[in-house]
Amino acid sequence: MEKIKMVAAMLIVGSIGIFVSNIPLPSSVIACSRAVIGTIFLMMVLLIRKTKIKWNVFKNNWIYLLISGGALGFNWIFLFEAYRYTSVATATLCYYMAPVFVILLSPIILKEKLTILKIGCTITALIGAVLISGVFGNGGQDLRGIGFGLLAALLYSGIIIVNRFIKDLSGVETTFCQLAISAIIMIPYVTFTEDISIDFVSATTIILLLIVGIVHTGIVYILFFSAINKLPAQTSAILSYIDPVTAILLSGIFLKQAMGSVQIIGTILILGSAMLNNIKTKED
Repeated sequence: MEKIKMVAAMLIVGSIGIFVSNIPLPSSVIACSRAVIGTIFLMMVLLIRKTKIKWNVFKNNWIYLLISGGALGFNWIFLFEAYRYTSVATATLCYYMAPVFVILLSPIILKEKLTILKIGCTITALIGAVLISGVFGNGGQDLRGIGFGLLAALLYSGIIIVNRFIKDLSGVETTFCQLAISAIIMIPYVTFTEDISIDFVSATTIILLLIVGIVHTGIVYILFFSAINKLPAQTSAILSYIDPVTAILLSGIFLKQAMGSVQIIGTILILGSAMLNNIKTKED
């Protein structure tokens, strides 16, 4: 049952690029809406489950939750901007460079040893990033999208590292708090930087925003956290790569964003190195 939950979560999150690409709103507005809707949905779930809020634990972790919550919102903004300037597949692959940033930052922040395997995985992933970057014939817009994708990956790697310092909170509780903080930060940011009138937002756009907020955020997190702690580490590591594969396939089918042979090689290098590092890390 846990495998089914994990697979379902990865299939759902792998489709988010298709939905976001069809929402005619600024990336910051989409990210803010996702945070607000996701927060409300998870709050309802916690209330239905009668989960006791551990305010003292939140207080002990407030600085880490604040940093990771803020990073979460802007991480989404950069990812959604990447969808606009390059293909969903390329943006997703750039996002999966996050483990490389974690490897590079861990010796500095977490004082972890940089092994030969990690160095090899990093070099391989960087070569893969060059191959999908567009330097072999794609336009400048692709490079801009890749830049946004890498910024999103950098912020996500920061969230991964900061989460290591959060103690005594479940995955759902941590995510709920991060979403709430992200929403609190994003609302004034969007208010002062964007001029959006509700009169120009169609019913279709509202439905897509609800799907992204409820399905791709709330439901995905519940499925993910209910499965991750009950699955073997290697199994969860392998199943997590259903996400980028799904994104690549769906972008080709629905958005007609085909990948060239050089980009396919880059894809294999990025996902292969990330998967190898992920599995070996969880073995240790």
